[in-house]
Amino acid sequence: MPMSIALAGKPNSGKSTFFKSATLADIEIANYPFTTIDANHGIGYVRTECPCTDLDARCTNCRNGIRFVPIDLIDVAGLVPDAYLGRGLGNAFLDNLRQAQAIIHVVDASGGTDIEGNPVNPGEHDPVGDIEFLEREFALWLSSILSRNWNRLSKKIHAENLKAEVVIAEQLAGAGISILQAKTALFHFNETCTTPLHKWEDSDVRDFADLLRRESKPMIIAANKADIAPEENIRRLCELGYTVIPTSAEAELALRMADRSGAISYLPGDSSFEIISKDLTGAQTQALDKIQDMIGTMGGTGIQRCINAAVFDLLDQIVAYPVEDESKFADKKGNILPDAFLMRRGSTAHDLAYQVHTDIGEGFLHAVDARRKMRMGRELEDRDVVKIVSTR
Repeated sequence: MPMSIALAGKPNSGKSTFFKSATLADIEIANYPFTTIDANHGIGYVRTECPCTDLDARCTNCRNGIRFVPIDLIDVAGLVPDAYLGRGLGNAFLDNLRQAQAIIHVVDASGGTDIEGNPVNPGEHDPVGDIEFLEREFALWLSSILSRNWNRLSKKIHAENLKAEVVIAEQLAGAGISILQAKTALFHFNETCTTPLHKWEDSDVRDFADLLRRESKPMIIAANKADIAPEENIRRLCELGYTVIPTSAEAELALRMADRSGAISYLPGDSSFEIISKDLTGAQTQALDKIQDMIGTMGGTGIQRCINAAVFDLLDQIVAYPVEDESKFADKKGNILPDAFLMRRGSTAHDLAYQVHTDIGEGFLHAVDARRKMRMGRELEDRDVVKIVSTR
């Protein structure tokens, strides 16, 4: 299954435009709250340099040496205050978030929408408040689940000397919390809180839930509408401790659609494009020139940077390329570098074998570094091309 990244944010922040620009999915986009009722799922891509650029073989799966590896993007319903109590589409929002490994929080950096997504004058709303309320809603959601049986569970952990992380993960299984995430959050919590777990008060449970949020759903900020945002807003967002990437989802969508129509040649993530159509109107050319000036200043629209940062930086992923014929870097049919898999840094070739197919993982014997034609006895590295030898 592909990795899942959630696009979160209040209504009318540009979240659905971000989603459409990254996936070219046919969804409704409008200037009012709750355009997104049910979560939209689409295929987005991380961008990476294809290994074929330095091999004696060129694949047909990249574009100008750039490989796009698929991930699942989830455009969840817009969040409003007190979502954890079920207000607005809160329950659906939080339920959809649990499916994701990381969150891209799309924020209206221009300050042109209030806390519930209603249009206001640009600069009238402080976007920092949007970050704080998403943190609050998510932590309160986890806290409300954990608190349901906390007195009984905490006393049981203490009395029976159970592993707290196991019990907590079981209680929060529906929220997508793993044992490792619960264990890590407990470790960090105990660095500052010396209160025994069975004596935690409600405030302790909420603080622990916030640590769980950070551990289970790492987040970056897409400072959207950056082209019209006051510089002060971007600066203040950057002070919150998150990775903040200025974006313009509208510009990215315009470029993706123009590339699809043949008007321009554009690769997501580039900071420029080439007009190739001779049939553009003066207004179209002028609009494209304006976008070119903007992305030249910003270094791109920021959309691809957000996706790459979520996958490669937050989730510490690399890309590995399994092949069947290491001499030609191909499968049995001669297709060069036919597949690309996202793997967590530190993974082994055996882990990659299981990603390819469970049977291949179970029959794994060894792996060969296709570049060096040598058996692998190390962890996978980014852009590794790997021949897997299996009994199956």
